[in-house]
Amino acid sequence: MKSVRAGAMKSVWRALWLLCLSACVCKRVCVRATQGEDIPEDNGLLRLNKGNFDQALKLYQPLLVQFYAPLSGESMGSIMEFSRAAAQLKDAHAAITLAAVDMSKEKALAAELNVTVIPSIRLYLSADRHNPIICPALRDAEAILTWLKRREGPSADVIKALSQLKDFSKSHDLAVLGLFRDLEQGAVQVFFSVAAEVPDLPFAVTHSSEVFTHYSIHTDSVLILRKDNLDSKLEMSSDITKDDLTDFIRIYEFDLVTEYNGKTGPQILNSVLKNHLVLFINKTEEISTHTLTEFHKTATLFRGQVLCVLIDMEEPRNGRVIEFFRVRFEDAPLVRMVNMTDGQQYQLHTHTVDTHTLTHFTREYLQGNAKPRLQSEPIPADWDQQPVKELVGQNFEAVVFNEKNNVLVLFYAPWSEESRALFPLWEEIAHRFRNHDNMVIARIDTTANDVNIRMTERPPSIKIFPAVYAQRVISYTGDPTADALVEFVQQEVKRAKKDKAKEEKERKKYIETVKAAEAAEVPDF
Repeated sequence: MKSVRAGAMKSVWRALWLLCLSACVCKRVCVRATQGEDIPEDNGLLRLNKGNFDQALKLYQPLLVQFYAPLSGESMGSIMEFSRAAAQLKDAHAAITLAAVDMSKEKALAAELNVTVIPSIRLYLSADRHNPIICPALRDAEAILTWLKRREGPSADVIKALSQLKDFSKSHDLAVLGLFRDLEQGAVQVFFSVAAEVPDLPFAVTHSSEVFTHYSIHTDSVLILRKDNLDSKLEMSSDITKDDLTDFIRIYEFDLVTEYNGKTGPQILNSVLKNHLVLFINKTEEISTHTLTEFHKTATLFRGQVLCVLIDMEEPRNGRVIEFFRVRFEDAPLVRMVNMTDGQQYQLHTHTVDTHTLTHFTREYLQGNAKPRLQSEPIPADWDQQPVKELVGQNFEAVVFNEKNNVLVLFYAPWSEESRALFPLWEEIAHRFRNHDNMVIARIDTTANDVNIRMTERPPSIKIFPAVYAQRVISYTGDPTADALVEFVQQEVKRAKKDKAKEEKERKKYIETVKAAEAAEVPDF
């Protein structure tokens, strides 16, 4: 169930990888406007709505506005960090005001301003509500402050000598260094524009000949420095765009193997690399040293194509992510490829985790030859003993694609109230068809079982699989009532009988044709 599993996976990983945030106590005050009503202020943030938004634009220039939804997992971290940035700017008496809009209450304002992404941050200048500057995804208060600072002044530190570079690189675990012969025009302008939009990393630029010599570089280049060591290099040819440079930085900012934790979680989720090779391992076991060495070798081969992630099974704080992937402690070491675009998982079916097997597995996936892992609960011993049959991934196809039976299936999610509300209806439908020999009423938990059919809707959904030879699936879109469903089923069963009769005639004709051809063949001597 690609779309269902993809959507579920995205939401769960997003929740798992948010930073753990402590609650803050907010003091409510009001800012007295010269005209109009008071604009409420919470913890240093103006609270804006449809009624006071334009008023705030006129009174406060420039105005940095965060649009958020309080119950959205994506907004949780940004709300806290934006408040922290506001407090620091207020303490510094900065000439900028920060404000927030609760989009769950201000849907009309969101439509007027064309705000479609939550959370998001916009900078309004000169009271112009129609042409804001859209801010990049800023992870913390420091990044917000750096982004504002770089808009006002140089977006990168200027390094004039090798000694100055050493001080810069040693003071940062990870840094971006641009080496350009001309710091005024040309490719350096692409570098400066990227530096302004990537405020969570330190940037420096130089045209010092001794720095070029130090790194044995002869052309304009951008370097990723990791703990004072050269990690990666991109030559800045004339066709390198802003997006190209940004992607290079966002790919190579990660360690060769990135261990999952509360800090790296959001970075992993937002990586421009959507293919994640994930190793589940017990780091304290003796064999783990060898396994990690082999995993690092593989990561070197596929850097820039695949993000290699390590999850320690013995770390208590990893319990939720391990539970989500349904990996048992005794399964480790275990390797999966996760496609963050469609949510599919691909499992390495061996406990021999070495460079050879990992390389073959990764190449097969990248070439499109790997088969996705289908998740399934165990088949219940009494799955077919009740009026409503309990399906799981392992027995789904055998039951629904049986040409002898018409199968009506409820695809549900246990956490969905709407799904649970249909359970009594399903019992009634099963009761009504209790005397029909070729009618099966079933249900399947979509959160715990994958199946190879396309699902475009969220659970609950209802589909019938007619008793025909072709694998046909028909979705029900009518009212969720017993009478309406019975009428729908009866119509599809009637149609299936006609279609199956046609199929049988065609099958019979085909068989006769094949036999006639075989009889006419002259054997070779």
